[in-house]
Amino acid sequence: MPLPPIAVFDLDGTLADTAPDLIGTLNVVLAREGLPPVPLAAARDMIGAGARALIERGFEAAGRELTPARSDELFRFFLAHYGRHLCDASTLFPNTVAALDRLEADGVRLAVCTNKVEVHARRLLEAFGIANRFAAICGRDTFPYSKPDPRHLTLTIAEAGGDPARAVMVGDSRTDVATARAAGIPVVAVTFGYTDIPVSELGPDVVIGDFAELVPAMSLLPGFATGGS
Repeated sequence: MPLPPIAVFDLDGTLADTAPDLIGTLNVVLAREGLPPVPLAAARDMIGAGARALIERGFEAAGRELTPARSDELFRFFLAHYGRHLCDASTLFPNTVAALDRLEADGVRLAVCTNKVEVHARRLLEAFGIANRFAAICGRDTFPYSKPDPRHLTLTIAEAGGDPARAVMVGDSRTDVATARAAGIPVVAVTFGYTDIPVSELGPDVVIGDFAELVPAMSLLPGFATGGS
């Protein structure tokens, strides 16, 4: 019997608008270092490569050099503080739950592949009440590889019991598109996430502006068909 199709979602900027809490924690880190806060609107395109990269980008925006040793220390502080404030202001994007409902009804397996650490990803999805929908929730520390390394995606698919030949990646950033491309897996990009340039310019297979468009968009991908298409 063939394996069911699988949709693998990024988390930050794709399933959920987590920028308020991520940038809130970044600004706590910057304040500890005597640096000015980063406005939320200006910081959204800093997100997507994980907490360490977010800290580095915050320091770069302030014109301050960050040594590897200090980066390690601030990274540990960031994770501890953020772990206490995962869902203060974060929310699921509109129509996320309805899209997951439709995919599940169509027999599609679901998974998450994120550059968040796994424990934070799981706790956040639990707070939203949707963690049990995913056959696998894999973070940057789940495997020895993280996005944009394609093995992060392919190992997530394997962990979920999926077939790469019947998979699609759903993401919002250059990192997600590059990961899917390197893995040879089609990618749907959302326009409402975190990116420094429009996702349409990154070369995804399909672009959507609302999760209400997801299932019809996936039905357009070669080799990928939901049970309802």
